Amino acid sequence: MRISTAQIHQGGIDTILAQQTRLSKTQLQVATGERILTPADDPVGAVRMLDLAREIAIVDQYQRNGDMARTQLSLEDSALTASGNVLQRVRELTLQANNDVLSVADRRAIAVEMQAKLDELLALANSRDANGDYLFAGYQTGSQPFAFSGGAVVYSGDQGQRLLQVGPAMQIPVADSGARVFQLIPTGNGVFDIATSAGNTGSGVVGATSVDGAFAADSYTLTFSQTAPGAAVTYQVVGAASGVVASGTYRVDEAIVFGGAKITVSGAPADGDSFIVAPARRQDIFSSLSDMIAALQNSGTDAASKAQFHNAMNRGLDNLDQGLDHLLRVRGDVGARLNNLDSQQNINEDYILQLEQTLSSVKDLDYAEAVSRLNLQMVALEAAQQAFVKTQGLSLFNFL
Repeated sequence: MRISTAQIHQGGIDTILAQQTRLSKTQLQVATGERILTPADDPVGAVRMLDLAREIAIVDQYQRNGDMARTQLSLEDSALTASGNVLQRVRELTLQANNDVLSVADRRAIAVEMQAKLDELLALANSRDANGDYLFAGYQTGSQPFAFSGGAVVYSGDQGQRLLQVGPAMQIPVADSGARVFQLIPTGNGVFDIATSAGNTGSGVVGATSVDGAFAADSYTLTFSQTAPGAAVTYQVVGAASGVVASGTYRVDEAIVFGGAKITVSGAPADGDSFIVAPARRQDIFSSLSDMIAALQNSGTDAASKAQFHNAMNRGLDNLDQGLDHLLRVRGDVGARLNNLDSQQNINEDYILQLEQTLSSVKDLDYAEAVSRLNLQMVALEAAQQAFVKTQGLSLFNFL
């Protein structure tokens, strides 16, 4: 077989080019620090890298969701804290106003400040986040949840609770509906509530209330009677379903116990005066404040008007206490979510670290081996180049 000069030249060039290709690849591996530059370098390892990178991206998204959830929950907690401060100030004003030393003008001045606090509370209930979404609108984040309509505050949102995925099996509620936070608040002492009959003419005022055992749910009417001026005042409690459950002689500040309810009455109830004792219902905190503002604005100076006013203030204090307790419970729930979020994000961080370590073991280059291979390939390239130089000068004419 004859070998031509062209074949010798082509073989030398092919050898040099192959050595250069191998050397270039090794140099690129050393520069990037990665062992697998293309799937052809290690098909199994390349697939493993893609799986690990996808898993890391998913967990990174969980972490970003967690950061977003933390921001939302922190905003909600701030709004709830401010709302609690507003109610606490209203409570102080109520205690200040519920005093016979103040004049009608003084109470109306307090009503002005209380109205300002109601407006402030309404603004907090309409709080927004950085994106302009309403915090307490449920799923209706683009619509203002609370507004005055017909003299009352109405809710236009829904009771949806937005969730964010912060882990493979964990979703964190990032908001509460305005209905849950500001509307669904029990009245009275949380078990039963007392309403004063509008036609009362005496000075009887219901004071402290409590539950004596288990409250028997029914609508009770506490009625006072007096057969003649100067005669002893008696009372009778009649349940709508249970009939007469208690009766006796009225004594100031002496507890009246019936159906699991325990109440005290002060002042001098007139004949026929009555109070309705019924299971606690749900009422929004705005209505409770509006009722107290109306009582302050319409307070009178006669005994019956004063009694009506004090009864309204006492019931308002009960409702405020329920509202404050309710906001504290919601804040506690928000705090628990933040704690759960902290735990889940720590778990995510540990998982990402493990994934990155595994990914590093698959794709990272062994520098000691790569540098040694680089040196060998450089020597091989030089040898190929020198061999080509020698062979390209071979010719029979040199020997003639």
